[in-house]
Amino acid sequence: MKQLGAKIVDPVKMENIEQLKQAEIEVLLYEFKTDLNNYLKELGSQAQVHSLKEVIAFNKQNQAKAMPYFGQELLLKAEEKGPLSSEEYQNVLEKCQRLSRSEGIDKVLQEHQLDAIVAPTGSPPWTTDLVNGDHPYNSKSSMFPAVAGYPGITVPTGFIFGLPVGVSFFGGAYQEPTLIKLAYAYEQATQVRKSPQFLANADLRG
Repeated sequence: MKQLGAKIVDPVKMENIEQLKQAEIEVLLYEFKTDLNNYLKELGSQAQVHSLKEVIAFNKQNQAKAMPYFGQELLLKAEEKGPLSSEEYQNVLEKCQRLSRSEGIDKVLQEHQLDAIVAPTGSPPWTTDLVNGDHPYNSKSSMFPAVAGYPGITVPTGFIFGLPVGVSFFGGAYQEPTLIKLAYAYEQATQVRKSPQFLANADLRG
């Protein structure tokens, strides 16, 4: 990117990522329950389940097939949540928007006079761990624009063990034109994208 003429400011840190993670999961649980219930109740009489509560009961009745390795903890937590009109949901939603916008992306862009923030989209893929579950290095820079409702673009940046990894360009509200220009320039200069090969296994030789 420097070779293409970009001025890089590094490091730039999003200070409130842990707070945002905690608030985001609460919003997810509320909205997941509401949206899933709205969807399931429209399926008609042919569907076996019409609510999250019935999904939980179905999974429990068919545990050997539906949950051979993991439980349904997130479903149970979501079922405990109230409606989107509740004060708790409204407060945590406001917190998410504040942490991701005025105290997150907007703050970093203004403090460092940036046109965009560039970061790895997420960690490389990992094998399923039946004992420990997901690993702590499963970080996603894409969380900030997703929660803020701000634009973000992900393009290929390389491969690890034959598996793709991406880089994300994101910025403030209505900054799509700038992000498209930056992401397109990066993609054209690097030319790292490869067509999917649909391999049975990862290339562990690197």
